[in-house]
Amino acid sequence: MSAADIYAVLSDAILAVLLASAPVLVVALVVGLGIALFQALTQIQEMTLTFVPKIVAIFVALLASLPFVYATLEGLSDTVFDLIVSGF
Repeated sequence: MSAADIYAVLSDAILAVLLASAPVLVVALVVGLGIALFQALTQIQEMTLTFVPKIVAIFVALLASLPFVYATLEGLSDTVFDLIVSGF
């Protein structure tokens, strides 16, 4: 197995991790910005207001994006297992 093959597998793995985590991170970012805007407009500085909606939104986003995450990681694992079976 050459250095180019190793680089290709590692770059595929990094891309798969980024794609798998992107939906949850985007939802957390949008909800966090919305809550921050709400707190700035109303001057309510309650600490639970930042955590509870964000945790609920992340959980819902994780459940909604689970098939996409599974498909992404399954594609990566299929590629890696095919390389292992072929003997690199």
